[in-house]
Amino acid sequence: MSTHSKLYQLSNKTLILRDCLLSLMVLLGSKSLCAEPSLADTVAKIKPSIVAIGTYMPRRNPRAVFMATGFVIGDGSFIITNAHAIPETLDIEHLEKIAIFYHKDNIDKVVIATELAVDKDHDLALLKINDERLPALTLGSATSVREGQLYAFTGFPIGMVLGLSPVTHRGIISAITPNVIPMVSAAQIKQTQFKRLQDPYNVFQLDATAYPGNSGSPLYHPESGQVIGVINKVFVQESKENILAKPSGISYAIPINYVENMLKAKGYY
Repeated sequence: MSTHSKLYQLSNKTLILRDCLLSLMVLLGSKSLCAEPSLADTVAKIKPSIVAIGTYMPRRNPRAVFMATGFVIGDGSFIITNAHAIPETLDIEHLEKIAIFYHKDNIDKVVIATELAVDKDHDLALLKINDERLPALTLGSATSVREGQLYAFTGFPIGMVLGLSPVTHRGIISAITPNVIPMVSAAQIKQTQFKRLQDPYNVFQLDATAYPGNSGSPLYHPESGQVIGVINKVFVQESKENILAKPSGISYAIPINYVENMLKAKGYY
């Protein structure tokens, strides 16, 4: 075979290899591009189910006060949030009531809600609205969650400051860890922590930053939208990080099976 023929064959093989590499790059690029629209589509589907939790008083200024986030489940009239977001007492004399706030049809709306159930051990609360039905989220399985998996949560991170525009964050499950850590010294243990030490349970630790207003936000699968946890910024953190002078930026979520247990106990599931 002549030198010219050998060079021709080598050049031809190089071109084939180049084309194969280009095809592979296009394929990999298309897969990576598909990952983002999947979450974007899920966020668009999730947002109508996200509500702000607070109170409403007709003659107060401001009349509406946001406290946390909640999300819709069931037939569209049930709302899940954190128990610490619900005031223990209301100013009945001045007509203060628990309310949910949401944005629909380009209008900010408020609906009065009633408290149906509270699970203080897991900082969960179930509310109900009677004058409206909103799109509901689907509950997933907490047992399928593994460390390293990517999830997202949507809520109101700074309450009323950003208005009724839900904000989405994403992060991995960095650890599945007990909700309370034993202290080195018994003198450091508060009464509430002592009770939790007697019946600890695992929570999801996230590498995404949640803010106080995010409490009650759904933690969901970025593709299916199924909820696997409830973001908790206060209840868990005060147990795990009591020894710290300033709380860390770590975020936590209560597994969704405790929501299911609360619903079953009250006959709503």
